[in-house]
Formats: sequence, C-alpha cells, structure tokens
Amino acid sequence: MLRIVVGGALNKNENAALIEQYGQNQVEVKVMGDLQAAMALKNGEADYYFGSCQTGAGGALSMAIALNGMSKCIPVAMVGKVLDDAEIAAAIAQGKTAFGFVPEAAATVIPVIMGELLK
Repeated sequence: MLRIVVGGALNKNENAALIEQYGQNQVEVKVMGDLQAAMALKNGEADYYFGSCQTGAGGALSMAIALNGMSKCIPVAMVGKVLDDAEIAAAIAQGKTAFGFVPEAAATVIPVIMGELLK
C-alpha cells in the first residue's frame, strides 16, 4: 500500500480524489497542511507527496523542498510547461518523491504519476 500525502496551496481534496481514483485500491491518501505533509514524507510516514498551486512549484513544493531537499522534488506541471510522460517516468526512476503541479494539469499528470508509482 502506497502512502500518499496531499499538500500544496490549492485543490487538496480534488487531488486526493484523483489519486484515489487512479490508485487502484493500492493507496492510502491523507490531505494535510503543507508543513505536516512535508514532515510526513521526511519522517517516513508517507511515501509520496503531491501538491498544487498557481505556479506548480512555489506553494505546491516549498515545504517539501525545505524539508526533503530539491533532489526529492519536481514540479511536473508549471504555468506554460507540463512535463511529458517520459520525463515524469524518468523523474520517478531517479527517486523523486514530491510532485508539484498547477491545478489545471492535475487530471493530466496525476494518472501518469500514479501509473508509474504502481508499476
């Protein structure tokens, strides 16, 4: 069972619902504040962090970056740029565990991320 926390500044409940939808009954999802979610990831209480904000990198990932380091975090969808499926897969293969995105890209990137995580 993958343990996923949802933080970020926007659409936490909507993002959690998408994660559960694409999680194939193999995920436990918790919605938290940014700091709590980033701490859960750092402390090993969560396997992955998802967050969204207006830029896809600022409010979505700032606490995750501060507590877990940039090497674990990646903005997968920012204003004007959404990583393609291969780039997302490569980031996950490189050990990224925190994903930031703009709300309007959630329905595009969450299925890709979940597909990779469940392989």
